[in-house]
Amino acid sequence: MAKLVILTQGMTDRAHELKADRTTIGRVEDNTFQIAEPSVSSHHCEVLLRDNNVVIKDLDSTNGTYINNQKIAESVLKPGQTLRLGNVELRLDTGVPSAGGTPASAPAPAPAGAPAKKATESTMIMPRGVSLGELESGGGRPSGFDTNKEFSKKSDKVNHIFLIIGIVAAVLIIVLIFYALSLTGGNHK
Repeated sequence: MAKLVILTQGMTDRAHELKADRTTIGRVEDNTFQIAEPSVSSHHCEVLLRDNNVVIKDLDSTNGTYINNQKIAESVLKPGQTLRLGNVELRLDTGVPSAGGTPASAPAPAPAGAPAKKATESTMIMPRGVSLGELESGGGRPSGFDTNKEFSKKSDKVNHIFLIIGIVAAVLIIVLIFYALSLTGGNHK
């Protein structure tokens, strides 16, 4: 089964199997494959399974959709090619060995002297942000939330001063209007 594997640091080990004919990818929760990263648009692109091809279609994303660093509107993604959505890179893994005998998504060998990367055997589930339901219920602060002075609520003293000045100005304007009306009303005798 074909799947998209995220390669970007901090999101590695996340993948999405392409089971449906249409998969949407984007930053918000209503996408089939959510990638909560600021450079990814709310509804960034869609993946379409057509015959034996995986077609990527950009959904007018802000930061563009690229295959092997070429900006695309709609294009076929082949196994081993790099798909970039904003700052997030993914690779198509079909599980079928490529011409070199390794699976299409197998990483390139590390340069000589580079530390070996730890192999993982399963997809890691990344925690998501706050859901709309949690926001509506008020949720409260998480335990251990730091409330040091730099971030504590500031005094409303300045707001009170502006409010008082506004009230005084409004009263003066009303008094002047009544005074002007009394002068014009006295001249009609």
